[in-house]
Amino acid sequence: MEQKLKHRSGFVNIVGNPNVGKSTLMNRLVGEKISIITSKSQTTRHRIMGIVNTPEYQIVYSDTPGVLQPNYKLQEQMLGFSLSALQDADVLLYVTDVVEKIDKNDKFLTKVQQLDLPVLLLINKIDQTNQSDLEKFVDIWKQMLPKSEIYPISALNDFGVEMIQKRILDLLPESPPYFEKDALTDKPARFFVTEIIREKSLLIYQKEIPYSIEVVVEEFKEESDIIRIRAIILVERDTQKGIVIGHKGESLKKLGTMARKDIELFFDKKVFLQLYVKVEKDWRDRDNMLKRFGYKLD
Repeated sequence: MEQKLKHRSGFVNIVGNPNVGKSTLMNRLVGEKISIITSKSQTTRHRIMGIVNTPEYQIVYSDTPGVLQPNYKLQEQMLGFSLSALQDADVLLYVTDVVEKIDKNDKFLTKVQQLDLPVLLLINKIDQTNQSDLEKFVDIWKQMLPKSEIYPISALNDFGVEMIQKRILDLLPESPPYFEKDALTDKPARFFVTEIIREKSLLIYQKEIPYSIEVVVEEFKEESDIIRIRAIILVERDTQKGIVIGHKGESLKKLGTMARKDIELFFDKKVFLQLYVKVEKDWRDRDNMLKRFGYKLD
């Protein structure tokens, strides 16, 4: 009699430095846009889960903020999310690329070296290098993480991603599912509204402005044919408020239009979006604010 295959489940956590393509990879692996993406570092602030289900397995992918040296309390919490991903992974995807300096953030890399679990080292953006230089990268990383398996990929061009998916399936432990089988993420609908608005702020505003922004959804009313959303954009100073609103409200209007279109795509429904701007002085360094916005780790 043929033995029935047991169900597999596991946490596959994605870590690495800022701007190496972790969120692009996450969205490829999940098959949905779960993580927001811009060319700016610190785009991802939270640890975001994307869940892939079949009758035979459940893979819980986790995107994390880029590893950095913290300058304020928000960044300390972001680093905390990245470190927590080392503790509960069944498989770790350490993402680097052909552009960054290899010895960046040595302390974090040392922690990865000490892990006793499967580590897949993914060298991303290989479309930006040549074969000879890529071989040098592979040789160096073999010395840095000798126990890891190395895979050159291009997440943007979907090259090598299928190979990673197959290897992850091989490494998944036997386990019942951790989440309901129809779950796509651990985050509520409001979270994705705040992330989409924040993504557009990173695209529109320059310098420190987008890093000083937090978004709070005050109202999310789903009706039969439309979703009505009222959101507050928080900034740290009055001068930033003026810049976010712009001359005659033009910048805020542009932000609202861009965000509304993506929110409609995300929920596949018409959206009415109202945006307001409010000053919450130095919120990035205030524990009570960070807790309210979901950045404080338990």
